Amino acid sequence: MAKRRLISFDWAMKKLLRSKANFEILEGFLSELLKEDICILEILESEGNKEDKRDKFNRVDLKVKDRNGEIIIIEVQYEREFDYLQRILFGASKAITEHLYESDPYSKTVKVISVNILYFDLGQGDDYVYVGTTSFQGLHTRDLLQLSEEQRELYGTDEIHEIFPKYYLIKVNRFNDIAKDSLDEWIYFLKNEEIKEGFRAKGLKKAKQELDILKLPEQERLAYEQYRENLHYRASMLESSYTVGIRKGEKKKALEIAKNLLDVLDSKTIARKTGLPEEEIERLRQE
Repeated sequence: MAKRRLISFDWAMKKLLRSKANFEILEGFLSELLKEDICILEILESEGNKEDKRDKFNRVDLKVKDRNGEIIIIEVQYEREFDYLQRILFGASKAITEHLYESDPYSKTVKVISVNILYFDLGQGDDYVYVGTTSFQGLHTRDLLQLSEEQRELYGTDEIHEIFPKYYLIKVNRFNDIAKDSLDEWIYFLKNEEIKEGFRAKGLKKAKQELDILKLPEQERLAYEQYRENLHYRASMLESSYTVGIRKGEKKKALEIAKNLLDVLDSKTIARKTGLPEEEIERLRQE
């Protein structure tokens, strides 16, 4: 039986999941990730809500508010970005300041959860889901700072880390396609755009019904296929430029080594040690 073709999650975020009728899909994903029942109250204005001619290259983001008053930012990122960690810090900080009014005390600061679905390898690590929180450890005693009774009552939580932004990094490409739990079932869908028979994670049943490519109107289906083709093209261009950059760096290093060896080795030996053509070594000698 052929695989069931489903719309990718990023396109769904752009076009379908902003509708209240489809909140169940997004709520299911967030509930499985955060390990609590999430109820979305509304979609908030975000950068990803804005349509422009560069959309085919942009990241996709969605900002929602849940019934607990928490702000959840969901972002899909395809392109390699070395300063991505600073960008998600900026995004969380911006959300905090946007939702704190001038007359509000700091205790009214909203809790922000940043969920990042990454299709590139960020940093070094063997896992495919990472969680980041904030804590304070004693410099001398190594104990963790705790909230006082008054602070617990003020903030409505027992843990300091619950006050600060929480970050989730889902490195989709590192997932091995073996779904061991309900969150893995969602990550399998994020990676493969397929929901296997027997998957029972929250929201997937609705996703299977609503994200069928065949249900799209023809014009929207063509737009989706063009969007996916643009992503593949963009990825190929980035990979090519990245590879060329590495090769240029390697050659520059080889030339520097060759120049340092000109006075001590013959051209043939230098060529063998650096991988450069012997003719290029001779040109260096003439410079």
